[in-house]
Amino acid sequence: MLLVLFVVAVPALAADSPSPTAGVQATTLENGLRVLLLEDHRSPIVTVQTWYRVGSRNEHRGATGIAHFLEHMMFKGTPNHGPREFARLVEQNGGQDNAFTSQDVTSYYVNLVADKLDLVLDLEADRMHNLLLDAKEIDSERQVVIEERRTRTEDDPEGFLAEEVSSIAFKAHPYSNPIIGWSEDLRRITPAEIRAFYKTYYNPNNAILVVVGDFRADEALGKIKARFSRVPRAPDPPPVLAVEPPQNGERRVIVKKQAQLPVVHLAWHVPNQKSDDAAALELLSTVLSGGRASRLYRHLVYEKRLALEAGGDYPYFSFDPGLFWFWATAMPGQTPETLEKVLLEEMEQLKQQPVTEEELTRAKNQIEAEFVFQQDSIHRRASLLARFETIGGYKLEDSFISRIRAVTAADIQRVARTWFPTDKKNVGILLPQP
Repeated sequence: MLLVLFVVAVPALAADSPSPTAGVQATTLENGLRVLLLEDHRSPIVTVQTWYRVGSRNEHRGATGIAHFLEHMMFKGTPNHGPREFARLVEQNGGQDNAFTSQDVTSYYVNLVADKLDLVLDLEADRMHNLLLDAKEIDSERQVVIEERRTRTEDDPEGFLAEEVSSIAFKAHPYSNPIIGWSEDLRRITPAEIRAFYKTYYNPNNAILVVVGDFRADEALGKIKARFSRVPRAPDPPPVLAVEPPQNGERRVIVKKQAQLPVVHLAWHVPNQKSDDAAALELLSTVLSGGRASRLYRHLVYEKRLALEAGGDYPYFSFDPGLFWFWATAMPGQTPETLEKVLLEEMEQLKQQPVTEEELTRAKNQIEAEFVFQQDSIHRRASLLARFETIGGYKLEDSFISRIRAVTAADIQRVARTWFPTDKKNVGILLPQP
């Protein structure tokens, strides 16, 4: 789900607000680097975000986890800046830096005082082209990544189950693979493979640079050109050609794991933002799982006391069609069979009866309010610009709210009937063992 926040009703919050992309200066350098600049002079700070169009979606069997592994290595130095110097310089100047890898993208960001913009641009341009990728550093970081996988997936019941469900839900598409990679691949991946991956995907023509904050756009663009124009364009990365075939029947996985309570995950194949149904699916997800007023929380957690927690997720920004998830963790004494039954009943209810006007209005207000509130943060403004740019252009952000507003209760009922057939679900059940 794109945005989840429980708020009081605030009808048409953004009706008179200016376009969220008003003032964006967009440029593509000769080497292909896409640059988005947006002045925001409310505070003397700036966010610099570099988004690469590469994630676990671009990996091959036997080399899963390499995109995330490379994210770690991007902080390990260049000939100009030694290992860990990137983070040290940012912290020394009062800034914050971090990164994440998803199925589709890898993103790096720095938030710091505006008068240190030159420093960040120097560092980002340097590691875009000159990363050391020393074999000893790779072997050292390998253990860090393996430990991260252990704590976030193998020792986490929900993460472990989600990984298993994804692996059965996709047969042809690389969305079947975990972003962090399979343990066997992490132990085997060679420095040569990581270097080849870096050369293939870490290039200006596969990147988006977004800068938002207290600066003058013309001056900032000049600084960007002076640093990044020296990075040569590379051949365009190979496209991902895999298309997931239609699912022919129910798929189910049952795993036993050291855990305190049973967990149930349900997932269906759904289209992404390219579909006319995307906005209705976004609202359906919010009605089901958007905060404590949502159906799953009210019915399963609060009223029936069957679940300790319940939620859902719709991958609006995914590059390819993905999975619509919803899940629940059982209360002590409740069985996974009961949870699966009531989760399916919630979906069937959406098919049989339109959502109420109150629910529809609340869900729209939740999405719209959070969308508008994000404009208060330069970091989140930059992230939204980058997100929409990756799926077709930053100006798509301007039409997002109008698409949400146009959805009717009948639309939600229609997409529930279209995309959630009972005989084509993917089911994951985690049974606790001592």
